[in-house]
Amino acid sequence: MVTQWWDDPAWPIPAATDRHAWGEGLPDPEAARAVVERARQALESPWPTLPASGWARIHRDRDRDSYEQVLWARERRLTDAAVAAAVTAEQRFIDDVGDGVWALCEQSSWCWPAHDETHSRTGAVLPDVESPCLDLGAGEVAAQLAWLDRLLGADLDQRLPGLRDRVRLEVRRRVLTPMLERQDWHWLGLHGDAHNWTAWIHGNVLVAALVFAEPDQRSELVRRCLAGLRRYANCLPDDGAIDEGSGYWWNGACRALEAAGLVAHASRGTASLVDGAVGLRASVAFPHHMHLGGEWTISFSDAQARRDPAHDPWHALFAAARLVGDQDATAFALSQRRRGVPSDDRGLGRLLASLQDRDWANDPSGQASHPGSVWFPSVQVLVARQQPGSCSGLTVAVKGGHNAENHNHNDLGSLIVAVDGIPVVVDPGRPTYTLGMFGDDRYDTWVLTSDAHSVPRPHGLPQRAGADRRAELLAVDHGPHGAEVVLDLSGAHDLPPGSRWVRGVSLDRGAGAVVVDDQWRLSPGVASQVAYVLAGEVTLDAERTIRATHAGRQLLISLSGGTVRLQVVPLADPMLTSVWGTDLTIAVVDVDGLERLVATMRAA
Repeated sequence: MVTQWWDDPAWPIPAATDRHAWGEGLPDPEAARAVVERARQALESPWPTLPASGWARIHRDRDRDSYEQVLWARERRLTDAAVAAAVTAEQRFIDDVGDGVWALCEQSSWCWPAHDETHSRTGAVLPDVESPCLDLGAGEVAAQLAWLDRLLGADLDQRLPGLRDRVRLEVRRRVLTPMLERQDWHWLGLHGDAHNWTAWIHGNVLVAALVFAEPDQRSELVRRCLAGLRRYANCLPDDGAIDEGSGYWWNGACRALEAAGLVAHASRGTASLVDGAVGLRASVAFPHHMHLGGEWTISFSDAQARRDPAHDPWHALFAAARLVGDQDATAFALSQRRRGVPSDDRGLGRLLASLQDRDWANDPSGQASHPGSVWFPSVQVLVARQQPGSCSGLTVAVKGGHNAENHNHNDLGSLIVAVDGIPVVVDPGRPTYTLGMFGDDRYDTWVLTSDAHSVPRPHGLPQRAGADRRAELLAVDHGPHGAEVVLDLSGAHDLPPGSRWVRGVSLDRGAGAVVVDDQWRLSPGVASQVAYVLAGEVTLDAERTIRATHAGRQLLISLSGGTVRLQVVPLADPMLTSVWGTDLTIAVVDVDGLERLVATMRAA
């Protein structure tokens, strides 16, 4: 029988029994102590509970977030307790780990309520424990338990004999067996429709299979996981763009790259998931190409405009960039590093990797270098900066593409304009997810519609969803003096025959200006508008001059014509208010009687 690398994998993380590795040998002891302190504080509170009524809420009032937040709080506490147990070797942390693991084993379902199949199959509002659903949540729990077993297995055997047997039983029952028995999971990507779930779940199941699978099933599970990860990589465009939004890089391409790193290490360099994977390798540049400055990022599709750097797993980007040899992405990851602050995002595997990486702890801080302009042809996104290499001055991002992308918003022709890295003309980004967010009523949510984006409204019509609603690229150019993209947006709307709307957006570095040039041919007598979504304080300085001030940065928008009215839109969704505050302002320009509108934007 031929021995494969997964029969005896090399693990990148030392067990807690290696007291040097988890004691005086820690590369960044301050970061480890921060995790221990979180775990110490958590000991003062009971473990979060997950009542049946919390699960059922998604079917009662469409709220999925409340239950998920409690579930994730459990997983975060278990991750912190595991690290604290490894660092301190204190029995109280081992006991807390045992309590958390036991709670997971007793939990009726590891999947997230929005993904469970029971309600659609039987009408029940609670999960069917005899038919486990393998989704993102179940994969996350399985991987967390696998990393925990590698880290603390010996300690758990000594303190709580029998617990690891229960874990192995539950992981096999809830995750590994469903993975083997079913081939109808949508996230498998068998029909060329791979997306972030494909990478995320396959990567987590791979870890669980290496730890918990029976020897006679491990080979098949590993092969399926590797094939799924390759399907995901093959679906990525050569330019490395993520159509789901820049925030989804962390839970799509990054997950695939983490799995690739594990495979490279576990196989002792004999297997690779990145060789020949052009789009996956290119994707490591996506985070810094889409970065505006500080906490701000380009928020097309379901990306958040502002992310807390302390909560992003920057070490994962660092490791991925090193894996593929991208020095600019490596430097960007290092520029975001905070010494003494753990680089984590709920995942135990991610946190352990960052705490044990000596290069991450000791490499000199990187100097982020943002390209002057970058064009992503696969999604028709142009990003251009007034000062190449820097976030200072103006940055403009423009989006074409089509309105059936993953995590789509109806936003063809939308733009973002930032001053010194702070967005002023904005895309609101993603809202809090609810039950219907990925169903037929997705576009009942305002923030996902064209009304919430800086786009034209020919004849007052909204954009429609669908793969046939796409922008036609007429021209794109970017060089040392500036950048420009010209898009025909006519196909986004139900316009009368012969109608046309063309939008050109350019950055002139010498003039220090972003110019939005809309030209159209429409039926007479029907009102049309152009809208700009603005953050912060907005005033109309003159008949056709708008002043917008956000976080101390000002942008002046001068219009060649039209009549301006300011519409304040109150925000209630906490996902949006945490970024933008209580409201956004839409400057609506009525363009009756015109055939062209030019908006010139300059930093004030």
